[in-house]
Amino acid sequence: MTVKYAYYPGCSLEKSQRGYDESVRAVFAALDQELVEIDDWNCCGATVYMSVKETVALTVSARNLALAEKMGLDILAPCSSCFTTLAKTNRSLSLLPALRKDVGEALAEAGLSYQGKTAVRHPLEVLMNDVGLATIVGKVHNKLQGLKFAPYYGCQIVRPDKTFDDRENPQLLDILLTQCGGEAVEFPMKVRCCGGMLMTTFEETALKLNRDLLACAQEHGADVIVTTCPLCHFNLEAYQEKINTRFGTSFAIPILYFTQLLGVTLGIPAARLGLEAAFVPPGEKIQSLMEAAHV
Repeated sequence: MTVKYAYYPGCSLEKSQRGYDESVRAVFAALDQELVEIDDWNCCGATVYMSVKETVALTVSARNLALAEKMGLDILAPCSSCFTTLAKTNRSLSLLPALRKDVGEALAEAGLSYQGKTAVRHPLEVLMNDVGLATIVGKVHNKLQGLKFAPYYGCQIVRPDKTFDDRENPQLLDILLTQCGGEAVEFPMKVRCCGGMLMTTFEETALKLNRDLLACAQEHGADVIVTTCPLCHFNLEAYQEKINTRFGTSFAIPILYFTQLLGVTLGIPAARLGLEAAFVPPGEKIQSLMEAAHV
């Protein structure tokens, strides 16, 4: 059954991480799910806003929720930071009447209102709970046989409050790609922080955090790290060469979004998955899977 979602790509997916945007759109289309991009959406407010003035940050975020509510649809947010920020806004407005009043007054100035009827959803959760494993596996074009992946959820989408998976040992990503033929390696750092924006402020600390993640994946035999977060993806991929220079390592580990790898197994052409923009080539196993599927 086709379901519509109010699609919120967010800033990262519009620019530096277009591969995530392209692969989410392609995968959902292949699975007969309709994404309707929110007209005139704005920045989610991110975490930096919260540290300056919470009311302003929540209003910025709530504007997107209000727009989705007008559409009568749940909001789908692939970016971990966007998903977390929008969900936090929803929760705060629900639990804090005084804050809800202030935000409501600010929205009214723009001719908007928000009644709290919009659910904030993540693509991974929607694929598993709405679309369903049976439907996805039924559309698999080429199984990920022989591919070992490290499932990297990052520190946001299942925290601070439990959202759709276990906070310490989430499993949905493992299950999804395993059912598509891949092998999830042991990856005890699956919810460890990559350092996020520390790469721009305390680079040495961030480089060490990412080195540890890459080393963990390599030690457990992963052919690829599969992630759900634009910032995790960027830090792990774009800084591999710098990490190798700084620590004398030789990492060359592909970093893919889970929707990109899912797209490969569904037989979606690589050009529609943003794979050509990778800093680190997909690797022989993924390349052979793509060739076998004629993608």
